[in-house]
Amino acid sequence: MRAVFVQLQCQPGKTYEVADALFEREIVSELYSTSGEYDLLMKIYIDTEDDIGKFINEHVANVPGIVRSLTTLTFKAF
Repeated sequence: MRAVFVQLQCQPGKTYEVADALFEREIVSELYSTSGEYDLLMKIYIDTEDDIGKFINEHVANVPGIVRSLTTLTFKAF
């Protein structure tokens, strides 16, 4: 499993609905509200064999209310 962080920009007034939908899909390890350009920051774990882009497209990006996403991959450095 590898940790992946995804920042989400939501339509105005839809942040709570997006957060609820993500939790219903049971893919989120941690989810935070953030300030700035993006509204939510989530941490998910994806199997090392899974294609990250495909996973995000199938399980995250199609949630109604999401306008934009930014995915940050993590690597074991230490």
